[in-house]
Amino acid sequence: MSEQTPTPPTVRRVDDRHRYEILVDGARAGLTAYRDRGEQRVFFHTEIDDAYAGRGLARVLVQEALTDVRAAGLRIVPVCPYVAKFLTGHEEFGDLTDRVIPETLQWLDGELGR
Repeated sequence: MSEQTPTPPTVRRVDDRHRYEILVDGARAGLTAYRDRGEQRVFFHTEIDDAYAGRGLARVLVQEALTDVRAAGLRIVPVCPYVAKFLTGHEEFGDLTDRVIPETLQWLDGELGR
């Protein structure tokens, strides 16, 4: 008998939907949403579908998204609680992380129509 090795999850940026998605066997398992404000990528929401919970996918998703932000020469603003928590344990992104300030939150509310 041969066991099939699970396919590693993949992360893709979907610019027209302002998010990164994580795929497991081709199916979307979760996302982290953002809006760009000048040279900043403002992350405001991360979710993993219940069917994929407990697999560490949020960590993989955010790691890949933040690596992409670095490659694009942008800065990170962690409005999303998960992204903020992730950053506390990953100092390698500290040099490109900006604090969340009230002006950013007001701008984000306007962008999202809240």
